[in-house]
Amino acid sequence: MAQYLVGSRASNLAKAQVREYLKPLRERYPEVSFTHRVILEGGDRDRKSSLSRVSAVSGGSAFSTEQEASLVRGDVDVVVHSLKDLPTANPPGLVLLPPPVREDVRDALCGSTLAGLRKGARVGTGAPRRIAQLLAVRPDLEPVPIRGNVPPRLKKIETMGLDAVVLAAAGIHRLGLGDAIGELLPLDQFPPSPGQGALGIQVREGDTALRDILSSAGDLTADAVVRAERSLLAELHGGCSVPVGAYAERLPDGSLGLFGQVTSLDGTEQISATLTGPLAEPEKLGAALAALLIDQGALPLLDAVRALTAAGAA
Repeated sequence: MAQYLVGSRASNLAKAQVREYLKPLRERYPEVSFTHRVILEGGDRDRKSSLSRVSAVSGGSAFSTEQEASLVRGDVDVVVHSLKDLPTANPPGLVLLPPPVREDVRDALCGSTLAGLRKGARVGTGAPRRIAQLLAVRPDLEPVPIRGNVPPRLKKIETMGLDAVVLAAAGIHRLGLGDAIGELLPLDQFPPSPGQGALGIQVREGDTALRDILSSAGDLTADAVVRAERSLLAELHGGCSVPVGAYAERLPDGSLGLFGQVTSLDGTEQISATLTGPLAEPEKLGAALAALLIDQGALPLLDAVRALTAAGAA
């Protein structure tokens, strides 16, 4: 019997994602054994420092560096990530496989609706993109930095006296906590992090037998849309610390549509654009939309955010 070790972060959400991913594979390949192994990341060890500081200390990503190192060493055979947490460049020898069908891509406001928030309401989120988008729509709100796994962040509504928190709808649904959602935020005003709602399936490039098994779980449409979004992010030299939102979808005519948005951290400036292209060329579409956003003035906004991030990580 073939046996494979599957790595992930230690959170309940990460474990739920592994169960979700492995369920159809175990049914399809009963002769194959998959064993789950948790890997502690820098962002899980340190939940007080900013993500930029944690990433600087780890020398990579706050939520993927240790897992990728384990995969390179051979400690695990495949890693199941939240794709939005994964840098756009793979370490040498590692590849991303097509993800399964994507969960809800939207952000969710928990504890209230946007219209129901009073002036000066305190909204918990540590993500620069979410802070910027909130302030662009409701400059009267007070974003409050929070970090942690999904259930503890929901509890901060009570423990920190917050009026609401913003989380990815996908994680809430995967944990069976959908009743906590007050409102799903509209994609035209709150485009998500590139890859949000999708799983990132990472393996060693040379493990052809395992790649063949895992590829059977991939969804070609989900693969195309996240590749377009991540290509846009890569061309803008972005990451989780910059306020870039993107959303791609397969259109009724079979083409690929991509919406991208860059927002200043205080929400006062916002640049957005949409392009369509062939479904078979998602990276080209992402690069073209990035160029359009740059032509419209996106780089100064991103440079300003990076300067603040670098100061915070110092």
